[in-house]
Amino acid sequence: MFRGANPITMDDKGRIAIPARYRDELLEDSNGQIVCTIDIYSPCLLLYPMAEWEQVEKRLRGLRDNNPSERRYKRLMLGNAVDNEIDKNGRFNISANLRAHAGLTKQLMLVGQLNKFEIWDLAAWEARQAEDMAIIESGDFELTDNLQDFNL
Repeated sequence: MFRGANPITMDDKGRIAIPARYRDELLEDSNGQIVCTIDIYSPCLLLYPMAEWEQVEKRLRGLRDNNPSERRYKRLMLGNAVDNEIDKNGRFNISANLRAHAGLTKQLMLVGQLNKFEIWDLAAWEARQAEDMAIIESGDFELTDNLQDFNL
């Protein structure tokens, strides 16, 4: 389970280091094999351990190529997916096209989302956090069926 927002730094070669608290789990569960792809809903990247990505691929396999929306979704998710391996120092390289999609600079935020991570540029993350809080505070927030029964 991945949770929390972790500030990280990307080097000039596009490498980031996975925080130590997540490394063992990634190495044990997926032998350090990970997949990074775009998030089509937000200006960030999605980082999956291989075991989780294989579940995504099963679901993508079920999408129909003769449905334009489903084909578009599959094309974007699979067409931008990059296999990676975490090196002995806990690092991996984010490809130039993925960095460009998410507007990544040096200062990033790695955000745990239970079965995957989001990778945000720090400025974009801070802006999204402020926007999300403003929407919730304004009451202009869709309370879906799932959220109506969600109490903390």
